[in-house]
Amino acid sequence: MTEFHVKTASRTRLVDITREVAKALAAEGLQSGAVLIYCPHTTAGITINENADPDVVTDLEGALDRLVPWDGPYRHGEGNSAAHVKSTLVGASETVPVEGGRLVLGTWQGIYFCEFDGPRTRRVQVRALSGA
Repeated sequence: MTEFHVKTASRTRLVDITREVAKALAAEGLQSGAVLIYCPHTTAGITINENADPDVVTDLEGALDRLVPWDGPYRHGEGNSAAHVKSTLVGASETVPVEGGRLVLGTWQGIYFCEFDGPRTRRVQVRALSGA
């Protein structure tokens, strides 16, 4: 397993980590199979979405903030319940096929780390899953 860190500068931020995942995949040496990208945090997540137009990321961040407002009627005493809810909605991992040692993503797709309780420095773990 390979691990890298993502540093965020705001409470809610989607960060394109496609290149970092590709580097981790290269370090794993997998030629065919899949790669699991996992976030071991309860107030962050991983998703795949468009990486060609930066407005898509801005729209996603805004939509999640409107769907799950920070100041909702929550009971969690730490004050970051919205981040926990967003993490559950987005999910903690993605699995991407690998062929010829490369990520098999759609033309416009990128892999995103989703911060919901920043700013922070977070870990992302990448595990090669053999196709054999």
